[in-house]
Amino acid sequence: MVSQEQRRRQLAREKFLRQQQRRTSARRKARMRNAVIASVLGVVLVGSLALYTTGVLKDDDGKANASAEVTPSASPTSKAPDPCDKPAEGKVKTQTWKKEPAMTIDKSAKYAMTLSTTCGDIGIDLKTSAAPHTVNSFNFLAGKGYFDHTACHRLTTNGIFVLQCGDPTGQGSGGPGYNIPDENLKDKSLKGNTYPAGTVAMANTGQPGSGGSQFFLVYQDSPLPPSYTPFGTISKDGMTVLKKIAAAGESTGAGDGAPNATVVIDKATVTKS
Repeated sequence: MVSQEQRRRQLAREKFLRQQQRRTSARRKARMRNAVIASVLGVVLVGSLALYTTGVLKDDDGKANASAEVTPSASPTSKAPDPCDKPAEGKVKTQTWKKEPAMTIDKSAKYAMTLSTTCGDIGIDLKTSAAPHTVNSFNFLAGKGYFDHTACHRLTTNGIFVLQCGDPTGQGSGGPGYNIPDENLKDKSLKGNTYPAGTVAMANTGQPGSGGSQFFLVYQDSPLPPSYTPFGTISKDGMTVLKKIAAAGESTGAGDGAPNATVVIDKATVTKS
């Protein structure tokens, strides 16, 4: 017999997957609409515009690269006080690459990432040996300043409990121009289709091997299928910062929108220990 708790988690998973399907369909329709408009107007830069508005980047082979779910937009009805500071001065970089970076990390070594945010530092111990492609990609992107000055664009407070970051557009539509493979989907921490609090995992389009640069930080146990590469664990102090962000709520009042807190990654660094 299925318990009420198991049923609740199953419903939450189904709701999350339905949201992904709807958003993927919306992006597909937007892409088709933009193509029609561009053909009528004869816009020379149609390719770039379509990629930006649909949230899908393509490489030379036409393979769709990573995007994460688009955050619903709505006018906030009420807002908790912003617990975070103003972002540091600087501009977001928009560079993309055609293929995954060459492997440069030592797979047997320990690596850590620090997100120096407007709300405080979030330390993350990276799972190098279990997710080498993912850790290598973050080491590469952080070294290029890719994450610096980017906003964490999505906070989910209903069903699942995550803060999503890593998109230079701040809209949920950006990526580095390449994909990385799924990894570590059988991590021992993922028990009962649940991503435990403190997990850092890759966002994706819902398709295998569609990870890019967007990732999410879990601040409370969240029922999700094991489809998102878990590649790090948040430090105790980092969890304090993350819970402060979550406590400020999100902008739509519906449980899935932009965080009320001004969450900007001033600087991301990956270090080898």
